[in-house]
Amino acid sequence: MEEKKQIRSVVFDLDGLMFNTEDLYLQVGAEVLRRRGKSFTPELVDAMMGLRPPQAIGLMIDWHGLEATVEEIETESWKIFAPLLDNDLEPMFGLMELLERLETANIPKAVATSSGRLFVDEVLGRFELLERFQFILTGEDVQHGKPNPEIYLLAADRFGLSTEELLVLEDSQTGTAAGVASGAVVVAVPGKHSRHHNFTGAAFIAENLKDPRIYALLASRPA
Repeated sequence: MEEKKQIRSVVFDLDGLMFNTEDLYLQVGAEVLRRRGKSFTPELVDAMMGLRPPQAIGLMIDWHGLEATVEEIETESWKIFAPLLDNDLEPMFGLMELLERLETANIPKAVATSSGRLFVDEVLGRFELLERFQFILTGEDVQHGKPNPEIYLLAADRFGLSTEELLVLEDSQTGTAAGVASGAVVVAVPGKHSRHHNFTGAAFIAENLKDPRIYALLASRPA
């Protein structure tokens, strides 16, 4: 029987997992659609969550038959979004403590997100987190976005590990599916907007980033 591999590194999703950006996206999407007499329904929110921005916006346009291009909606969205970053951006509960624990234990960590590079740099830079990760992968680094496993396969390659040695932390159905398909150990950490998602294949569904079961997984890694 093949010996089960142990976790040697951790890969974080960003939106809704590290920061409350899903809350901010909801405000932006609702305003964009309000201006056009449309509603940002829960079904549309679920369908967009975890996708790369161009794909998510394209889905919104198709969903409501909007008379706008992806580029136009992106520009409009950023004008709405920028003030929210200044006033409402917050790390998710338990994030900073988990990062400190990983660093104390000398466990390598990375970010693998569907968001774009400039946005990721903006968010992580506000909390002086850019230099605390071994590397950061964005939707611009892959050809196929989540739920395709490409971004997690690339992360394993960057670490020089097999995917079975990665712990992936995700908050959405789309991201969890990507991690599971890659062969990584996936823990779902849903936020208030994704608790009803399907997390099939996840090792477990955590309450938050301080869930003791996450720490127990990390404690089992080799010295």
